[in-house]
This record gives sequence, structure tokens and C-alpha cells, in this order.
Amino acid sequence: MTMPKAVAPEGPGNPGLRRDIGLIGLTWTSTGSIIGSGWLFGALFAAQAAGTAALFSWGIGALAVTVLAFVHAELGAMYPVAGGTARFPHYAFGSVAGASFGWFSWLQAVATAPIEVMASLNYLSVHADWVQSGENRLTAAGYGLAVAFMAFFVVVNFLGIRWLAHTNSLATWWKVAIPVLTIAVLAATAFHGSNFGHQGLAPFGAQGVLSAVSTSGIIFALLGFEQADQLAGESRHPARDIPRAIIGSIVLGALIYLALQVVFIGALPQSAFTHGWADLTFDDKAGPFAGLALSAGLGWLATLIYIDAVVSPTGTGLIYTTAASRVSYGLSRNGYVPQVFERTTGRGVPWFSLLFAFAVGLIIFLPFPTWQKLVGFVTSASVLMYAGAPLALGCLRKQDPDRYRPYRLPAGMFWAPVAFIVANLIIYWAGWDTLWRLGLAIVLGYLLLGGSALLKLNPRTPRPDWRSAQWLPVYLTGMGVISWQGGYCSTGPATTVTCGATGALPLWWDMAVIAVFSLVIYYWAYSVRLPDEATQSYLGRLDAPPDH
Repeated sequence: MTMPKAVAPEGPGNPGLRRDIGLIGLTWTSTGSIIGSGWLFGALFAAQAAGTAALFSWGIGALAVTVLAFVHAELGAMYPVAGGTARFPHYAFGSVAGASFGWFSWLQAVATAPIEVMASLNYLSVHADWVQSGENRLTAAGYGLAVAFMAFFVVVNFLGIRWLAHTNSLATWWKVAIPVLTIAVLAATAFHGSNFGHQGLAPFGAQGVLSAVSTSGIIFALLGFEQADQLAGESRHPARDIPRAIIGSIVLGALIYLALQVVFIGALPQSAFTHGWADLTFDDKAGPFAGLALSAGLGWLATLIYIDAVVSPTGTGLIYTTAASRVSYGLSRNGYVPQVFERTTGRGVPWFSLLFAFAVGLIIFLPFPTWQKLVGFVTSASVLMYAGAPLALGCLRKQDPDRYRPYRLPAGMFWAPVAFIVANLIIYWAGWDTLWRLGLAIVLGYLLLGGSALLKLNPRTPRPDWRSAQWLPVYLTGMGVISWQGGYCSTGPATTVTCGATGALPLWWDMAVIAVFSLVIYYWAYSVRLPDEATQSYLGRLDAPPDH
């Protein structure tokens, strides 16, 4: 997953939209968002979590993301609005759900800049050992350097350099070319087929395979598919091209990541397995692919990877810093958070929102001192945000049946609850120690939202649609309880590591509990959705000129 793409102005009838983007353009847009900094570490952590069976983890991740993608495709094509993923629940369930999913959207955006900084610092630590300790945790000096990176993002955003906010074709070619080149070179020069039989196919069992999906950067890497349907209003043939672009980008991204996993395992020196898969050891492990390139005598390739490890994450961090400030600005415009978040500079930069995102980003480093722990948080927050789309799909088919759908998901009323189950499984596999931290962040968000309303810090505070969101606290609390009673931690199954998860729910039974709970929440939410006229009132604003 990398930077979000700028979207077209709101309003499907806006004359400013030109339908001149074809299948290749849509596919390349999503592919550029899928191939990002996740490739730098995903293969290492997936191999440590699942051994050779990490290949299955990538397959499961790709299937899960595909299910979510198709549900999102219908909504994104039907409502081509900025930040649609966070706004679909608002249309279906009203202001309380809208504020909540808006906050989830802000959490994933504000946490992505720190994870990109961590990616760069991990690779930098190979040549600057003062950045991290032996456990890949930031030292005091490393934290200071992280602050400098984050401050750089803020300064650039204050300058308002617009071209950095767009993924151009040159950047996409670079981001795709470096991992593809790495695959080709390592496969040709440093490949040991015997590595795949070490300790059997799945040394940590099914739990290791499933845990890797959420905690190793797999889902984090594959997200970004929605960029194609964000451009639905500018597609020449949206009904035909949007699903093809989404599937094409996921397949292309998954194949690249799968090939990276294969060459990573194949390129490991035999000495790397001294302590088993869970503790792979080799020179310059902090920069996994660069380290393998150096061990194979490919210094030039290592140099390219080190450059990519700074350039690509930095670009992504810049844009997500922008995204976080704009989400909080939008929340304020909707009346959910204090009006101070709308204050802008003469260049139109929401300066308070930007500084707030900077401060929270620095705090996030503290409870998540490593890339792997932070990626679990970002994955959970992202998928929690995405979970709103399947909830909204069935409702909006009833509430807004006559709106033109450039793409209509076949059997959508079946796939919507399935996608909701899939989203909740991904969240669950992230582990209890990730989810309690996410829960704390959600509670803090509600305190901010509630305090703003109580103290009347925003004159546009909307009327709360409590009835249509009555399922939301049960959903969030229930997911926390199931995770607590489940068997997953951010660093693997609770049978091998300790994080407070009780392990009371056995494997497979826990997934059944998630499925049943998800269906209960889905149909409960469906039954208390907004009245049709209330939804039409919210949707009526889509045809208004965009707010500048």
C-alpha cells in the first residue's frame, strides 16, 4: 500500500470530469498504489511467521482483498467522492457512523507516515547502527531522526508543493521496476531450492499462516486497489473496466509479492536457518533484500534497493501526512471535531490539522517501536475502515435503488456479508496486543468527538443518528472481546508468544465465532439503517458543487 490518489471532484454530473481514462490507466493507478514500501519487509516477516507456507499467506491475503475490492468497486463507481471509503457508512447509517468511520480513516492515514519512516530507518540502520537496537527498536537518537523525518513531511506540506500529492507514471515505473529487477536478479544468481523444505511446509501450522496475513505486511501491502474506482467518474467504460482494473492490479501486485517471497526464501544462505524460521539470521537483516543482495555479491542491486528504501517511503509519508490533515479538516467541515481543524494558511494548507497529525504521529512511534508492530495497527485500522463498505452496500441498494451504477456487483447481497466476515477475520488475525491499542485510539477519538459536541467547539455539529448506529459499540466491543479470548498476537500465535490473549477459542472455532458475530452485526445494521428519505438527504449533496 502506498499513497492515496487524488480523486475527481464530487458530483457524477460535474462537467469538469472527462471520461478519458482507459483500462490500462486504471490498472496502473491501482498497481502503483499496491506496490510500495511493503515489499521491503513483507517477505522477511511472512517467512518468519509461516516458513515456506508464507506463500499460502500471500494467496489468502490476495483472495481476501479481492472480496473487499469488488464490494468497494460498486460503491466507489456509484459515488465517486473524495474519501468515499469513510463516507459510505455515513450515507447508510448517518452521522454517528459517519463520524466513527471518518475517525477510523484518520487513524490509518495518520499512522501510515510513521510506518514509512520506520521502513526507511530500518534500512538506514544497516549503515548507522545508532538508529536502532538489536531488536529493531528505535534508540533515542533514532527517535530523534524519526522526528526529523516527520518534521520534513510537515514542512513540505506547508510549502504546498502540489506535485508531490500525485502518483505520476515515472514514480510508478520506479516503484514497480525495483522489486521486479530484484526478483529477476536474485532468481538468476542466488537461488537455493533446498531452502523450501526446511522444517517442512508449515512449521508453525495453520495459525502461523493466518497470523502472517495481518501481521507481516501482507494485507498492508495489497491495499490500494480502490484507487481505480476512485477514478470511476473519469473512466471511459466504468462498468467494464473498473472490475478488470481492480482484479488486474490485485493479481499483478500479488504475483510480484509472491515472486518476491519465493526469491527471498530461495536466496537465504544456509546459515540463516541456524535458529529456525522464527529467528532468521543473516548479514544486514535490518534491510532484508539489500542484505541478501550484498551476501550474493550484488552491491549495485543493494544500492538501488537502499535508494528505493528512502525515496519510495518518503514520498508515501509525504502524501499520507497530507491525507491525515485533510481527513481531520473534512471531519471539522462536517461538524464532528473542533472548528480549529479548519484553520488554513494563505496557501490553503490546514495548518492545525497538519500539526495535530505530526504530534500524533510522533506519539504512535512510542507504543509501536518496530515496523512489524506498527504494520499490524495500520492494517487493522485500514480494514476497520474498509469494513464499512460491505455494511453500506446492502443498505444503499435499498435506500438508493435508482441511482446509476457504473458497475454492479453480481450477487452483491451475498458478497456484502461475506466481505464483512473477511474484514473481521483480517482484524482478528492482527492480534490482541494490536487491537487493544487500536481500541484505545478509538476511545480517544470518541472523547475528542464527544468533547467537541458537548463544548460546542464546532457550530455545525450535526444531529446524531443514534438509532441507526446502535450496532456500532456492540461491534467494536465484541471484536475486542473475541480477540482477547482468541489465539493471536502481533508477533504470532498465542501458543508461541505472550500478549494477553487467553487462547480460549480453539483454532477454526474462533473463525466460526467471527463469522456468526459478523452476520449478526451485518443484519442488525441492515435492519436499523437510515430511512430512505434521510439517506437521500445526505446523498442529495453529491450533486452540489465541490466545496473549495
